[in-house]
Amino acid sequence: MRYGFTTGSCAAAAAKAAAYMLLTGKEKKTIIIDTPKGIPFQAEVEEITRTEAMVHCAVRKDSGDDPDVTNGTLVFASVLLADRTEGEKVGKILIDGGVGVGRVTKPGLDQPVGNAAINHVPREMIAKEVAEICELTDYKGTLKVVISVPEGERLAEQTFNPRLGITGGISILGTTGIVEPMSSQALLDTIRVELNVKRAEGCKAVAVAPGNYGQAFMKEAYQYELDKSIKCSNFIGNTIDMAIEAGFEELLLTGHIGKLIKLSGGMMNTHSREGDCRMELMAAAGIQAGIDAAAAKAILGCVTTEEAVRILERSGSLRETMAVIMEKASFHLNKRANRKLHIECIMYANECGELVRSAGAAELLQKIKKVGE
Repeated sequence: MRYGFTTGSCAAAAAKAAAYMLLTGKEKKTIIIDTPKGIPFQAEVEEITRTEAMVHCAVRKDSGDDPDVTNGTLVFASVLLADRTEGEKVGKILIDGGVGVGRVTKPGLDQPVGNAAINHVPREMIAKEVAEICELTDYKGTLKVVISVPEGERLAEQTFNPRLGITGGISILGTTGIVEPMSSQALLDTIRVELNVKRAEGCKAVAVAPGNYGQAFMKEAYQYELDKSIKCSNFIGNTIDMAIEAGFEELLLTGHIGKLIKLSGGMMNTHSREGDCRMELMAAAGIQAGIDAAAAKAILGCVTTEEAVRILERSGSLRETMAVIMEKASFHLNKRANRKLHIECIMYANECGELVRSAGAAELLQKIKKVGE
């Protein structure tokens, strides 16, 4: 699959092209930058506007084969001659965000409150590429670089930014400069950011869920809006690790039995490509809880965990089986946490609602809800 380039790479390329045109007086239709990954990015330069004191141009985002809401979006850079304020060193490069680039309003993000949501790696990339042009042209003055994305405010509605407290547009992101198709790293980075924001708000306990599956149940049973949880997708183990790194003391994991059953087998990544064994784990727990061979065989022939739950319910062993599953899942969750994080868990199904919860789960959820009110 074809890789692409991040908004950070596009911003750095546009800034380099604009700086070149401003300081040389020559038009530039293509530009090459080095990405932190070591892969060069040759970009086409579009929408060029030039004056004596400013050049404005854009590079179009190409996400490769990775689905991305910013794919095809123009990322603009304006480079302006700027007066040095008293005490500033010669050659300073000032970087800010313009239209369509978000502003940080909550602590815990990559940038401090009030700054444009241009993360530190893209800032370093922009500064490096513009400095290269200053050295090439022997320019000793100060330049101001303003990154803008005209479509950014609209696109931000399809991202996590509103939830993270980034207002007015998208973030300029990227740690390697490269977009890898179906990259799990981008999702892990998002989970880390959300955890850091929660922790910076003073939260010591956090609710985590693979997704919003079961939202109606959680609202009805616990009066809890599941979309307030950190969405960990399949990365339960990684999320535990990151919660510890962020300094959380307690974590509540809630989720559908179809994913969380895998925890009872020690699987900390619940994606199907990492393994399945849902029915095998369900059947084994059922046997331990006392179901007969016919019920175990029927479970092994099931396609969905919901179907398996119905078999356990008919056998009269659902509660006992779920207790076995929770005991095993809790063991593996706490083993991953290595005594550095207290973890509680709730598992549910669509038809039966709550299947099982660990001893302190309800109490921890009430604590989390109280903090969020």
